[in-house]
Amino acid sequence: MRSADGPSVCPQLQRTLALLAIEWLAVSLVVILLVGWPVCILEAFGQSPQPDNQSNIVRGTVVSAVTGQPVGRALVYSPDNRYATFTDGEGHFEFALQNQELYANGSSAYVGKITVIWVTARRPGFLEDLNGNRQVEVSPGTEVTIALMPESLIKGRVALSAGDPAHGINVELFSRQVQDGSPRWMPKNSTRTNSKGEFRFAELEPGSYKVLTLEWMDNDPEGTVPGGQVYGFPPVYFPSATDFAAASAIRLTAGEIFEADMSLVRQPYYPVKIPVTNTEHNRGMNITVSPQGQRGPGYSLGYNRGKDVIEGQLPNGKYLVEGASFGPDFSANGSVNLTVAGAPAEGPAMVLARNSSIPVNVKEEFTSPTPNGQASFSIGGRAFPTHGARVDVSINAEAIDDFEGRRSRTLRPPTGTNDDSLVLDLAPGKYWLRVTPFRGYVASASMGGTDLLREPLVVVPGAATPIEITMCDDTAELSGSLLGVTPTTVDASHSGTAGFLYCIPLADNPGRLLEFSAFSDGKFDVQGVAPGVYRVIAFSRQRRDIPYRDPEAMKAYENKGQVVHFAPGQKVTLQLQVVADSE
Repeated sequence: MRSADGPSVCPQLQRTLALLAIEWLAVSLVVILLVGWPVCILEAFGQSPQPDNQSNIVRGTVVSAVTGQPVGRALVYSPDNRYATFTDGEGHFEFALQNQELYANGSSAYVGKITVIWVTARRPGFLEDLNGNRQVEVSPGTEVTIALMPESLIKGRVALSAGDPAHGINVELFSRQVQDGSPRWMPKNSTRTNSKGEFRFAELEPGSYKVLTLEWMDNDPEGTVPGGQVYGFPPVYFPSATDFAAASAIRLTAGEIFEADMSLVRQPYYPVKIPVTNTEHNRGMNITVSPQGQRGPGYSLGYNRGKDVIEGQLPNGKYLVEGASFGPDFSANGSVNLTVAGAPAEGPAMVLARNSSIPVNVKEEFTSPTPNGQASFSIGGRAFPTHGARVDVSINAEAIDDFEGRRSRTLRPPTGTNDDSLVLDLAPGKYWLRVTPFRGYVASASMGGTDLLREPLVVVPGAATPIEITMCDDTAELSGSLLGVTPTTVDASHSGTAGFLYCIPLADNPGRLLEFSAFSDGKFDVQGVAPGVYRVIAFSRQRRDIPYRDPEAMKAYENKGQVVHFAPGQKVTLQLQVVADSE
């Protein structure tokens, strides 16, 4: 193309300029949506503030946390959205702070110069900072570096056995996450393959993942004969396993792109039917289908309430089918083994057995006065006060299972104001007893001769032996300071936290992980520490992923913090070095 007043313009350059214009328009819209109220947005790419503002200049660089290379076109902003700008091609940014109205003691106000603010950054292709872990403190006249973590990707292609793409297949992603100190496989995301059989999971953090396909029935009209044999594609667990436990774990590093291709095999499916008995109080049922008895996602059957039968279709194989029913005053479980071998299959009747009602007795050996706290419970829209141990402690049983939601069971709700009973309704199996005190700490918990703070709770059909829990309040105290932290004037946009402290129970201590914050001057003062041996560590950022119930994983923390023995009523003073976020 040639203009009337100048030389020709390269079509490629035209396209590049057009794409840049579109990109900057999109980023500008993000800024406008982000701030929500008037904000000082500076010109991008190195526009310098006026000389009279040099004493208020904030400067820095945004880099990749993996390569250390500068990140251009990153949006840098303060958490309160008062300031925002873009980095230039070398990752640099700067803006001038304006005098702000500061508040002291929550009432009196004055206008003064800001000496400290907190800033963070974001850019497509890098992980969002959902927990504020990349906020950095910066003062005028100093320079800071903000490290952005590149996103990781898992992508792949699902193909049929003949090599044709599998369109519309449901693909699920599970991630290894730490919950309550234990690593578990939890659902992360799901998607469907496109017309080329391709799928993609983006914005993933470094960690371990598993990928699988769900069942897909073959509905191709050319290969389906009305009333004839039904075909489908059983789940595939990457790379080619037949159950979730045998699937390979994908261990992603920061910024890694992993290819996870899978191939489906077409198999005949046969009708299956399992009668269900003892359903007079049943309001519904959750069905779990486990190939070879290995729990995991992938297969499914339905419950026909009108016929009291579990039904559906499955390929050849051996399965454990479990049913969990629920109702207003009724919970029961049942299971049967089912084998499908080239023909329709009907399993033995599944007998729903009412869950065991295990009473819980809580003995409170408190020496301090009863607090004035109140609690209430709501049933059917009617609220009434509760009292007794239910106010002071939360109790639940967590199934021992490496997969997904761990099927936690809480206390049976009270029937009315005068119902102070504590009862756990549990199906046969093994559980961890989880007791969360709201007052004091749990000194002991047992069932018969079993120490439930250290050993699993084993429930057999008809179990009725009560659980005995003793609570005390002669807790210890912890105070001290963080080394290298001095009092600062912290901008109102930040919480004023100098670090996050964790009391991590060691192997011989069955207690809970304790988390608390240090003030902006580095000092901390904590009460209510249960007696026992802990590793006390101060981190610069919150760490919700500490696997304190996994002795092998905790070896990575052996050289951090200090090991402290807290005796009942003891006051401990510590000075702690803050562990950097990268350590």
